Amino acid sequence: MRIKKQWKFETSIEVEEGYTGRYGAPGKPREKKRKPTPEEIRRQNQRNRENNMRRLIKANFGKYDCWETITYRKGERPTPEEMKEDMQRLIRKVRKEYRKRGHELKYILRMEIGKRGGPHIHILVNAISGPDYRTEVILAECWEKGHVNSKTLYESGGYKELADYIVKEQKEWEPEALKRYTRSRNLKVPKPKVRKWEARSWREPKAPPGWYIDKETFFEGSNPFTGKKYRHYILYPLKGESG
Repeated sequence: MRIKKQWKFETSIEVEEGYTGRYGAPGKPREKKRKPTPEEIRRQNQRNRENNMRRLIKANFGKYDCWETITYRKGERPTPEEMKEDMQRLIRKVRKEYRKRGHELKYILRMEIGKRGGPHIHILVNAISGPDYRTEVILAECWEKGHVNSKTLYESGGYKELADYIVKEQKEWEPEALKRYTRSRNLKVPKPKVRKWEARSWREPKAPPGWYIDKETFFEGSNPFTGKKYRHYILYPLKGESG
């Protein structure tokens, strides 16, 4: 049985197609299973993390939101535990400032330590602004231990580079305590629309009216563990169209 999963966002549609069950296609024998290697499992888990993060960003943030890099004063070397406490205090302060202005804070945060030992934090936040306030100013005023470098989120590549960076594998010099990202609980986790049907052959995918399939994102192959065929791709709206 075939299965198709579709995640629809404002500016893109992500599609994954494959087979359910233990058979590669109707009328064909059950595929032989094999035990995946640790390296194959690692790579697959990393791809899943990247895909999930990209979709999480798409579902909750947009091109006018902010990607902040928070640093400590030169020479300061806080422990991972101290960095966590600093970030918790910062989040509490920023959330309070957002609520004073009628907004709820949304964020995804990743702490890091550079190869030379320099601690820094990356945080993606929903941007707010008014006559006398802006997100980057709020963060700069709430952070008293160094500097805040703010960039407007760019949508190029469907946030792939940003998502990959947030969930990138830990460097050998980084302590285990900094391995994971953290996020606010109010983020919407995107769920796919799922369709299942019987089919003996694969047809070329067609984009719905007003959309096109990005050829650079199209991939078709076979699952290395089951031999089953699968493919995935992303659709974007045609110029002047909206999702």
